[in-house]
Amino acid sequence: MQFTKMHGLMNDFVITIHDTIPANVEQLARTICHRRIGIGADGLVFILPSELAEFRMRIFNADGSESEQCGNALRCVAKYYAERIVTTKPSQCTVETGIGIQKVWLEYRNHQVTQIRVDMGEPILQAEQVPVLHQEPIVIRQPIQAGSHTFHFTAVSMGNPHAVIEVEDPYQIPLETWGPLLEKHEWFPRRTNVEFISIQSPHEMTMRVWERGAGETMACGSGACAVVVAGVLTERCDRKVTVHLRGGDLEIDWNEEDRHVYMTGPAEYIFEGNWVSKTNI
Repeated sequence: MQFTKMHGLMNDFVITIHDTIPANVEQLARTICHRRIGIGADGLVFILPSELAEFRMRIFNADGSESEQCGNALRCVAKYYAERIVTTKPSQCTVETGIGIQKVWLEYRNHQVTQIRVDMGEPILQAEQVPVLHQEPIVIRQPIQAGSHTFHFTAVSMGNPHAVIEVEDPYQIPLETWGPLLEKHEWFPRRTNVEFISIQSPHEMTMRVWERGAGETMACGSGACAVVVAGVLTERCDRKVTVHLRGGDLEIDWNEEDRHVYMTGPAEYIFEGNWVSKTNI
């Protein structure tokens, strides 16, 4: 299998072009993403044919589970498409994902894509659609128990579920303790991504993320969108915010007119290679 390893703010992915998804994809993803016996990545991403868009993207997390969408992976595959698949230099393209068709805009410098802006769609706030099992129809700063600790969370879906929790300092949180408990909390039937945030100003916040199926990652594009939505709902930030993540910054804009969230950030190549399995994976 030929592959290219890429990252979006150090959220890293193994990207490969296929006509179909392998039957044993869950085990393949677990093996390839393993950082000791595989290539090592947060996810395995397939670029596939699409009848509705320029191409289709499917992403499988390091634990083998499939994610509906991923903003950082989407920026990576858009850059790959513009620089490696087509001979023109498109200023925009469309990508079919698990949440539908997503539009992407590309900025160039010296014929290289430097920034990618993604339409991440309209956030979903209704609890039953996030989904989160809660009596409130929209969950804003509601208490949730994790072990012996009570947090207050806001539930947002960007096509995938997020629990956003404001704290004084995300880097003082024992994420490896609270992350798994909240990810697999009984209120989240499809599990959830967990974001701990601190807000420096109406236009700036810091975020640390525990991703569903991957654990702590250096960045999460859909998570950055979700935390800005949560910040607006709690009247803690404006609609245009710079989100600081461990891997770098993302610019997030929750547009008031169409209510879509737009994410802008970079993507980079790491290396290329061929994966040859010694087992019948």
